[in-house]
Amino acid sequence: MALDKIRAGMGDLDAASVEVWSDEAEARATGLQQILGADGRLVDGAAAPKLDAGLLRELHRGMLRARVLDEKMLLLQRQGRIHFYAEARGQEAAVIGAVAALEARDYVVPAHREIGAALHRGLPLASVVAQLLGNAHDVGRGRQMPVHQAAPRALNFIPPSSCVATQLPHAAGIAWAAKMRHDPIVVLAYLGEGATSAEDFHAGVNFAAVYHVPAVFLCENNQWAISTPASRQTVSRTFAIKALAYGMPGVRVDGNDVLVVHAAVAEAAARARQGGGPTLIEAVTYRMGAHSSSDDPHRYRSDAEEASWADKDPLRRFGAYLAAAGVLDAAGGAAQRAAIEAEIAAAVEVEERVGPPPLRSLIENVYARTPAALEEQLADLERVRGAAR
Repeated sequence: MALDKIRAGMGDLDAASVEVWSDEAEARATGLQQILGADGRLVDGAAAPKLDAGLLRELHRGMLRARVLDEKMLLLQRQGRIHFYAEARGQEAAVIGAVAALEARDYVVPAHREIGAALHRGLPLASVVAQLLGNAHDVGRGRQMPVHQAAPRALNFIPPSSCVATQLPHAAGIAWAAKMRHDPIVVLAYLGEGATSAEDFHAGVNFAAVYHVPAVFLCENNQWAISTPASRQTVSRTFAIKALAYGMPGVRVDGNDVLVVHAAVAEAAARARQGGGPTLIEAVTYRMGAHSSSDDPHRYRSDAEEASWADKDPLRRFGAYLAAAGVLDAAGGAAQRAAIEAEIAAAVEVEERVGPPPLRSLIENVYARTPAALEEQLADLERVRGAAR
């Protein structure tokens, strides 16, 4: 028997059920949109996106650059040449597919696995390496921990924070300001599934929905928030379905399929730019490495689990698709990797020769006029260091 449905808040307490969202909206938030299967072939019923060959190669290069950078920088950390690192290995399709769907004027509000997105926006690789080393070329003067890179204002890429979900109210605020100024931009905010358990997630997403701001929230569900599995974060069927309770669309996609991530973010961004409000996208992916260089994932997850996700590697999948389409063959992919490796090696060689930030930077960039007490303390430190030499 069909049940009578009403919209929430209509006050009809005798109705058999209350319709808060449509069946179609629920299906988008609980299903799994795909274009490419794990073998790199189009899934049944999927059409190849109308992206030119140059963009496809650039997507692959962005993903590969993020992967190779992770490999090389983790080695440097293990050698003691940098102090900390956090990989995005396995999540490259979500990171690059999303940022590549934006316009240059749009804003990116990252979490802490989006170095690849910063590079894709135009941040020089040398700046990334300098920040990891904390040397004199680091625009942050070594004050922030590695992997928390700043970027020139022109790139509209907000510096990341390790504090979980704190970036989401910031993203909603930037988008609200844009709406008030009639500035036709979109704000893309990255988050992990663990962030959905934090207060700032609810504050940021609810604010964005209430004020109907032009924001896209991309939840990279990589299955683990450090050692806490996704199953311990929520009893909701998916993370995307949380969007419906806030009155915005929720979309769930295969986060290891760069084409479907790109398509979903492009659609959400276009909707936001036209005044349609925010969207929450859940990209189902996997963190192939450790949470950070300080973590040992083998203490909380099995080798079998890791192996099962290795078969869904986003780079392998996209590479197979590009080869079959005649866009980038194995030789072309190898040439891309060789060029990226050479670029990274050159940047490391240069930046490791650079000394630390000047001692005076310890007391700069906080006060318009440095207090006398700080000047006195700096002078004492300089005398101590001079005597030690």
